[in-house]
This record gives sequence, C-alpha cells and structure tokens, in this order.
Amino acid sequence: MDTSKTETFVNDLWDSSIIPELEEYIRLPNKSPIFDPDWEANGHMEKAVRMLEAWCRQQPIDGMTIEVVKIEGRTPVLFIDIPGDSDDVVLLYGHYDKQPEFSGWDEDLHPWEPKIKDGKLYGRGGADDGYATYGSLTAIRALREQGVPHAHCVVIIEGCEESGSFDLPYYIELLEDRIGSPDLVVCLDAECGNYDQLWCTTSLRGNLTGTLRVDVLTEGVHSGSATGVVPSAFRVLRQLLSRIEDEQTGQITLDGLHVDIPEQRIGQAERAAETLGASVYEKYPWAVDDPSPSETHFELLLNNTWRPTLTITGSEGVPELVNAGNVQLPFVTLKLSFRLPPTCDADEAAAVVKSALEADTPPLCKVSFNVDSTMAGWNAPPVAEWLEASMHKASEAFFDKPSMYMGTGGTIPFMGMLGEMFPQAQFLITGLLGPKSNAHGPNEFLHIETGKRLTSCVAQVLEDHFVYRTSGRKAA
Repeated sequence: MDTSKTETFVNDLWDSSIIPELEEYIRLPNKSPIFDPDWEANGHMEKAVRMLEAWCRQQPIDGMTIEVVKIEGRTPVLFIDIPGDSDDVVLLYGHYDKQPEFSGWDEDLHPWEPKIKDGKLYGRGGADDGYATYGSLTAIRALREQGVPHAHCVVIIEGCEESGSFDLPYYIELLEDRIGSPDLVVCLDAECGNYDQLWCTTSLRGNLTGTLRVDVLTEGVHSGSATGVVPSAFRVLRQLLSRIEDEQTGQITLDGLHVDIPEQRIGQAERAAETLGASVYEKYPWAVDDPSPSETHFELLLNNTWRPTLTITGSEGVPELVNAGNVQLPFVTLKLSFRLPPTCDADEAAAVVKSALEADTPPLCKVSFNVDSTMAGWNAPPVAEWLEASMHKASEAFFDKPSMYMGTGGTIPFMGMLGEMFPQAQFLITGLLGPKSNAHGPNEFLHIETGKRLTSCVAQVLEDHFVYRTSGRKAA
C-alpha cells in the first residue's frame, strides 16, 4: 500500500462525503432504546440506519452486499458483507444509537445541530459512534483503490450499544453463519489518550447499574412536624453508601468488586502515564482552577481502568429547588452506576452490592436495591507480534509517532461477547474519544484530523493482516 495515496484518498473522501454525512447524522435524535422507549414509533432509529445504508450503497466496492436486518421489536442492525482475497474473516464493529442530549452545551453549540469549529465537528453522536460505518468502508475502499488485497470483511453496526447491547445477542445468533469465525476484530468505538498517535484499547471496564431506594413515609409531611422523629431518607442513603464506598477517597470497600491487575496492564499503564502526563486529568472540565489530584498519573489511570468506582447518575424524590418546600421527603431514590474491573464478574458484583445495601436495614425505614443492568468488562488476549508491528507501522506512517496501549474506563458489551465467542481472535479496539471530546456529556466533538488518520491506520492493519495470514499458510 502506498501510504501517501491512502492518505490522499481518505482525506478527500472525509472532506467531500463523510463530514457532510456526519452533519446530517448528528441532526437525528436517535437516542438508544433505554433513553427513548418509544424509539420504534418515533422513527429516528429507522432514519439513522437507512441513512447509513444509503451511503454504503453509494460506495463502489465490488461484491459488497448490504442489508438492514430486523427482528421484531428490536433495534435494526446494518450488516455488510465484503468478499476478500482470502477466506480469513475480519469483523468491523460500530453502533449508530446515541446518548441523550444532556445539559450544559455552550451557547453556540447544540446536541442536534452540527458545527465545525477549530477542526472539530460538534454534535451528539458524531464521535460516539457515527463515524464507524464511514471509517470502516473507507479503509476498505482505500485498499481497493490501489488493488491491495484484504480478507473477507464483515461489518456490523448495531442500534443498542448505549443501552448495553441487549438486542445484539439475538442478531449474533441469527447471523452466526454469515459472520463466520473472525480472526481479527476492528472496533471503532473506543478512546484515544491524545490526538497525536494511534491508541489501542487493551481492556474495558464492566458496568453495573441499579436504583437504591429508601422509604420513611407513605407521603410527605411538614418538616417542622416530622424532623427529629422520622429519620431523613437522605441521611439513611448516606449511611448505606458508606457501606460500599469510602467517602473520603472514593475507593470501593467491597472485596467482591476488586480484582488482581495483570502485570502487563500495569506496565502499559506506566508507559501511558509517561506519555500523557498531566493530561490524564487536565482533559476534564473541572469546576476548580488548577486541579491537582493527590494520586500519580499512573495511579489515576489504574483507578480509571482497573479499579471499581461508583457515581450517582440520577435521583427521584428530591424536588427541584423552586419546588422545595418545608416537607419531610417520604422517599429518595438514587441511580447508582458502578464501573467494574475488566475481569470482574458483573452478576456476582451485583449480588455483592445488593447484599451489602439491603442487609441490616437501619431502623424505621424500608431499603431496596434493584439491579437495572449488568455488563461484563473485557480484557484483550495477548497482542500478536504481527498486529503490534502493524499498529506501530500505521501510527508512524500517519501520525509520525509510535502507537500506544491503554485501558478504557467505559464499556463496550459486544467486546466481551466476542471475546467469549472467538477466543483466538485478535482485537484492534480504537477510536476518536480523546481529551475533552465528552461523548456522553455536553459539547461532544469528533476530532476531524484524527478521524482521517485513524481511517488510514485501519487500512494499513487490514493489509498487514492479509499478508500475515497468507504468508503463514504459504510457509506451512
């Protein structure tokens, strides 16, 4: 592959076609099913997947077949089959559903209105994960334009990832024979430590969500009448949370949620910390000036990728300030979101948390913890020599810097599923979610130049995969 020609082709296609398509994609509020229970009636999901399908059909890739696969009541999957020059299979993955709007967008930005500013495309879903479909097919086209061979490629773009991919297993079972047995999986839905080089994700944390509710009354009563007699539901919640989290450090105190961190991941975190420095924490929109965490950059990375954490993501029973009268609240409910170490069993963790919160109920109240979802994490198998060499080669060619490894604090349920199904497969898990890209919050953006370079890197890896697999058979 001529890297200069690849770079020119990819950059031109991004500028002329992909960016305009992404702008239209951003305008579609196709929120994931958990955030839009009426997604089917609202029609945004259908519009999004048909938009992706239409663009794919415009791409001149000989032999390519494209299908929007539907199971009744489940979000559609875009399934693309591209014959290759060998029987080896590469699976490329992405998703087209989105997180909700969230609040706090800058005055000149809006979740459903695209805007390009300072080389970034702002809007919900562009970086998470609208570009995956376009990037995958463009990488393949870059090879085809030069007559460079590649393996049989299968592209799966789902519509349920932000809800935990609960629809996806049904499609994997339905499409099992058509997927085959991939020996390389390329996922364009992950993070990058910076925008200066290719980053490969080596692990993903799991996720456990649930609602913790404390009831003290059947209805609200005058606070002057009840306080001092009726316990505060909020105070009881504070007690319960202290059973599972150290409020001084944020460390989870339940042994069942911790795992031993592999030595290889520790070494990779050390090297990533050296490369990233203070950007490990400076990338966040802190409320304080000049933040300076007490932990080292290395420890912060491990906290974010291999240690369990808890955050409160929502509440019920607490009125907005404008409606906050002098009333003793009858109940308070908190939405708890745990990030679990990659090798932690999410279902076992849920049982541990439920037991800790519901045992020995404090006096004069009812306590319940209901598990909403459990999603397994993922730890990559050892990286093959050919893939490591290919990633370095690609990063040097298109970023002028070597590639790097890092764990990711988020969750991609499909990776754990694939890891179990195809234990011999290699994984290139990468993406555009870098510093301040803020995928689930306000001001989400896609770093355009990195998107172009990443697409070219995928093309390089696809070529090297074909060379490795075919040369191995010739040698045998």
